[in-house]
Amino acid sequence: MRLRQLLEKLELALSASDDTDASYTRGLGSNNLLFMACELLLLAAESDGFPLLLIEEPEAHLHPQRQLRLMSFLQEQADRVRADGQQIQILVTTHSPNLASDIRLENLVMIEGRKAFPMGPEHTQLSASDYRFLERFLDVTKANLFFARAVMIVEGDSETILLPVIARLLDRDFHRYGVSLVNVGGVGLGRFARIFMRKRPEESGVISVPVACVTDLDVMPDDAPWIVGKLKDGEDVPEIKKGGRQWRRKADFPGAKLDERRKERRDKASCQKVKTFVAGDWTLEFDLALHGMRPQVWLAAHMAFADDELVNGKTTKKAVIEESVPAFKELIREGLSSETFASHVYALFERDKASKAIAAQYLAGILEDLVESKKWNSADLLKKLPSYIVQAIEHVTEPFSTAK
Repeated sequence: MRLRQLLEKLELALSASDDTDASYTRGLGSNNLLFMACELLLLAAESDGFPLLLIEEPEAHLHPQRQLRLMSFLQEQADRVRADGQQIQILVTTHSPNLASDIRLENLVMIEGRKAFPMGPEHTQLSASDYRFLERFLDVTKANLFFARAVMIVEGDSETILLPVIARLLDRDFHRYGVSLVNVGGVGLGRFARIFMRKRPEESGVISVPVACVTDLDVMPDDAPWIVGKLKDGEDVPEIKKGGRQWRRKADFPGAKLDERRKERRDKASCQKVKTFVAGDWTLEFDLALHGMRPQVWLAAHMAFADDELVNGKTTKKAVIEESVPAFKELIREGLSSETFASHVYALFERDKASKAIAAQYLAGILEDLVESKKWNSADLLKKLPSYIVQAIEHVTEPFSTAK
């Protein structure tokens, strides 16, 4: 009791200083840290009672780096065993993705719909491997999924850039609907999705946050390998074997096997409120070109080629358009099938290495200009989108009245 009385009267300083005004220049965040330190001193010294510390939103007034240091410190304190054999239990409430990214996933509890959903292995469908993976890759840019009303998980920069713009042009603004878009960079889509899958939903309930996973099919048309530079003219398609070719074309999936591949990808991360939406044909850029945006994707790729010159004022968008049109018209004159034409468009990315991220920025601008200039309305845009993109946006927002 004497120690408690002394600590409650102490004025603590962060470091030794001759500055007599230090207590006046110290911020609210620093004062909060000192108060937490006092409480931890008391809990560590007491030998009776249940050691419990409740902290409400410790991120308030704290620099992001100090938030991380604080969370690491609190986790260290919770791991320590007191002289009486007890460990301090620390409960922290937070709205900070920064803190959520630093808390061990198994120690995190998500509050949704006035219900608590612990993230320990006995409650989720995450495997031991998933926990190890997410410990490495669940950073602050992805931890906002814990605070979203809906989540869209994508595998690339193109989707990260384009889908929010497309949704906004369709009057489904992700900000308005509270959608967090998480880019997992081509790996671990299912691992992130399983955060929202409960092991025993009949007992604990279901997390009602809708989660849409958007993924490529990664199967090209049969003539695409020669168009996009996978094979040279006249070269035979190599056999599929261990250590052999990694790419696949439709001929590799006879009969119903292509549908089986799509179903397999969909089922990997589809459970409860989580749904996976698989590209209808190959990749986002190819599917956009196939379903009605060939000129726009073609132009965006050429603008990506000329990005430095455009930024430095050495050329103009009008000049890039004029330069890219003749080759596009030549493809039109050849009377190609839709798949073959789209493969030639996608060759700009696959063979010629146009940056998908930079092209996505230009394509977003092109679509915005078309809608804002009234050349397209939202219904026109909706018709030109692959169905899996439309369905994914609907899942995290609301259905389109004109969608089939």
